[in-house]
Formats: sequence, structure tokens, C-alpha cells
Amino acid sequence: MDAGHAPLAWVLAHVVIGFAGTWLARWYAVRRNLLDQPGDRRSHAVATPRGGGISIVASMVLTFAFLAWMAPSVAWPILSIGVGMLLVAAIGWIDDHRQLSPWSRLCIHALASGLLAWATRASGGDAMDVVLAFAMALVLINVWNFMDGIDGLAASQAAIVAGGYAWLSTGAASWMALALLAVICGFLPHNFPKARIFLGDVGSGTLGYMLAALMVAAAMADGGGPSAWALVLLPVSVFLIDASLTLGMRILRREAWWTPHVQHAYQRWAKRAGSHPRVTLAYALATSGTLLAMVCVHSSPATHRIAMLGAIWLAGGVGWCWLQRRLIHNP
Repeated sequence: MDAGHAPLAWVLAHVVIGFAGTWLARWYAVRRNLLDQPGDRRSHAVATPRGGGISIVASMVLTFAFLAWMAPSVAWPILSIGVGMLLVAAIGWIDDHRQLSPWSRLCIHALASGLLAWATRASGGDAMDVVLAFAMALVLINVWNFMDGIDGLAASQAAIVAGGYAWLSTGAASWMALALLAVICGFLPHNFPKARIFLGDVGSGTLGYMLAALMVAAAMADGGGPSAWALVLLPVSVFLIDASLTLGMRILRREAWWTPHVQHAYQRWAKRAGSHPRVTLAYALATSGTLLAMVCVHSSPATHRIAMLGAIWLAGGVGWCWLQRRLIHNP
């Protein structure tokens, strides 16, 4: 299967699932009073339904079933990733209904990450690929949860990154990436520019896990090794920089880093600007720049790729520090 010849019906079907499924999820959330209330540790101003990401889960379940049927030679790795995604989605769905401890969620996330690591090994990955698959799944699940704080941000970033991985990937992974991109496009009208429903933990965790799976597939399609991983880390750099530096500062200040807060650069920026769309679009532009960098260095030697990754992380770190300082000291 080749993404370049993917039928239009495949993409349209997932757009419809995303749009209609999110509408149904909002109806359900309103009836069950599943609302995120505004507060000091929230970036929204009115009570908003949550759990809209269940439409993305439904789309991905159909995708895994279809791909396992169409490609029986790799059915077990595909189904293993699908089970891992369902574990992440299930614990997120429960947490959207009643609050769970962060440690119980982390245990399930680790189990799901282990399934992705197993699928990576079963697909021919070496020891480094397996370790990085486990680590990136655990990291991205939580990063997408941390960064899901303003209208459209987490979903739009996932769509852009999925598009980049679709370009890099081949075979079943490219169809998976296209499906994820399409269902997010169906979800976004409900979430941006003014959110009528949020992803919820069920959606943000699923996006993080799926992007980790696509990252592994893209790295292996590029031959694996440090060079390939340097390439596939480029599209998620913007989110990783904001999340990791904010988390690091909270740990240094001995704060309860796992609790909700509004200390990310995007949260402070949105509060100061009084506008979510402006910040979401700025982050989208930055991530699109990393995709352009990925395309430019795709055929370059390993040293060029690693240098580009280092340059983006250095520039991003400096930019994050400048933005945080400006937002904190010039309210």
C-alpha cells in the first residue's frame, strides 16, 4: 500500500468520523455533565465539555482493523500497537469521568509503551529502536496531555506532525498517518478557533501514542540509527521544548509537576494576548518550519541532520527562555 495512491474515500471517511463522532461526543458530554470548569489552573473562561477525542479513538480502531486485514504479514505488530492505543484511550476515558491517580495512569502508559516496543522489535527494529520506541511513547503521551491547554493547540500540532510522518513513511504506516491527519481535520472545527469541546485525556493520550508509533515507523523506514531518529524528532521539537523546559523548571522549584498549571509558554502567552487562536497559529507556524527543515535535510548526511536538530533545540530553548522572561516580567 502506498500513501500516494490512497483513495480519496479513505481520507474522507476519517474526516466524517472525526466530525460526526465529535458531535456525538459533545452531546454525550453535555448529558453526562462532563465539563472542564474554568479556574486558576485552566486557560479557558467558560465550562466546556471534554472527551471529544473519543472520535479519534474510533477512527484509529477502524484503521488498525483494516490494516491488519489488508497486511496479514504484519498483522500482529499492528494489532499490538492497536491494543496499546486502546489501553491509553481507556485509562484516559476513565480519567475524564472520574479523576485517577497519576501513578495508575503512568502504569498503563508504561504497559502500552511496552506493546509499541514489542511491535518495533517484531518489525525488525534493533535494540536502540526498541528502547526509543518505549521512551517516546511514554514521553509523547504525557507531553500531549501537558500541552493540551488552549483551543486547537494539541490537535493542530498532531495534524501537522502526522502529515510529516505520512510523507516519510511507507506501507501501512503511511495509511495510518493519513487516517490520523484526516480524523483530526474532522475534529478541529469543534475545537478551533473557539472550542466547543476539548480532546480530554482520552484524546490527548491517544494522539501522543499514535505519534510515537508513527515516529518509530518513520525512523525505521529511513533506515534506523541516530541519523533517522534525529530526523523524526524534528517535527515534535516545538512541543518537546516547551514541555521539557517547563517541567524542568517546575521540578527545580520543587513543585508538584504532575498537577495542572498555567506555566507553559503557550499558556502565559495566550493569557497575555487574550487570544487562543493567535498562539495556536504561531505554534503551527513554528512546527511547519521544523517540517520544512526535515524535508531539507532528508537526503543529507547524518551530521547535517543531527546539527539541524541541535540548532532547532538551541534556538527553541533560547526563544522559550526569552518568551517566558518577557511574559513574567512584563505582564
